[in-house]
Amino acid sequence: MKFAGITSISLLDYPGKISSILFTPGCNFRCPYCYNRELVLYPEKYEVITEKQAIKLLEKNKWIDAVVLTGGEPTIHENLPSFLKKLKKETKLLIGLETNGSNPEMLEKLINEKLIDFIAMDIKTSLYSKKYSKAIGGKENLTKIKKSIRLIRKSKISHEFRTTVVPGIVSVKDVEEIAKAIKGEKNYFLQQFRPGNNINKKYEKKEPYDTSILFKMQKKASKFVKCKVRL
Repeated sequence: MKFAGITSISLLDYPGKISSILFTPGCNFRCPYCYNRELVLYPEKYEVITEKQAIKLLEKNKWIDAVVLTGGEPTIHENLPSFLKKLKKETKLLIGLETNGSNPEMLEKLINEKLIDFIAMDIKTSLYSKKYSKAIGGKENLTKIKKSIRLIRKSKISHEFRTTVVPGIVSVKDVEEIAKAIKGEKNYFLQQFRPGNNINKKYEKKEPYDTSILFKMQKKASKFVKCKVRL
């Protein structure tokens, strides 16, 4: 498995832990508002980090408790399980995974083989809305998305769900519908959309919601889940 980058220290990506972040190249979605344009569209431009190099860098970092794999989309890589087995064996670090939920088969394998300790899944917009295709920049498969949500909720793994609130893609009603779909969850986060380096350059000029709208969304969602806003 090959990686496109590494961040040495993060205090945000693994709850309660100091972590490093490993970025996997490429993604099966084309979310127009995604700010990792080059990583998704032009992964070949990045200097390759091998598995051996990644593990060596992580072993040298004595500050960290965990490593989080993000992208791009980590679950599109078939050799992800074999890498995580090596990672667990050689570093003993806690392992987090950020995913778009499009590959429940891979997710189930990682859960069953106890290769991940924390999961963060993005729910792009209402699960009952045709807007999901718009949100991911292509044909959606809500059956797979919903299966991933069920797998995560049934697992005993620490997890969170989150939604980036993009005007035109996520409305107050959409947030309420998402919250209904994951009713009872303890960790649902609303994240502010930030224009800049987006896949669709039109989104670089799109105004984010006023923060008052985010807190209105939070209030609606909080009827069904424990919801927090990330600005």
